[in-house]
Amino acid sequence: MSLTYCAAAPGHPHHGPYHEGEYGFSSSDDRVLFERLVLEINQAGLSWLTILKKRDAFRAAFDSFDIDRVAAYGEAERARLLADAGIIRNRLKVDAVIENARRIVALRETHGSFDGWLRAHHPLSKAEWVKLFGRTFRFTGGEIVGEFLMSLGYLPGAHQSDCPVQAVVLGLNPPWKAAMDAGYRGYQPKE
Repeated sequence: MSLTYCAAAPGHPHHGPYHEGEYGFSSSDDRVLFERLVLEINQAGLSWLTILKKRDAFRAAFDSFDIDRVAAYGEAERARLLADAGIIRNRLKVDAVIENARRIVALRETHGSFDGWLRAHHPLSKAEWVKLFGRTFRFTGGEIVGEFLMSLGYLPGAHQSDCPVQAVVLGLNPPWKAAMDAGYRGYQPKE
């Protein structure tokens, strides 16, 4: 039997702080949202520990996740990123991050912010979110979208029901809980 994240993360130097202070917690800060999307895209095919260990390097490489700056990247910045051993040097992932920043800039025209776009579409089932992200962003398959939304409280399941962090998250009324309290039954939290 494998350990769950809630059992394995506490006390770990990288997983612990993420599990206890970020995972499942909502945010309206577009930089936080963009950072989480960038990290989830780069995690594809790798361990989450690898990404957490490289998080500071990602922050430095992508100008502290400043969406406007990343959206303005050209060929010189792309080449710099592909040569940066501190991050994941995958052309498809680098290109997706830059293009997704541009798409977030465009979303501001219709929704004011990335957060506004998420809130305008919530609640949706995971399958509906995956379709929406697939039409809107690049390199956002089911696992990436699911983890991104779960990590930000849009989908349930970040923590087990008996995890002490779950009580904290519930006390903050994450978007998935607010939707369920309002009668949305498109998903149920994991037990």
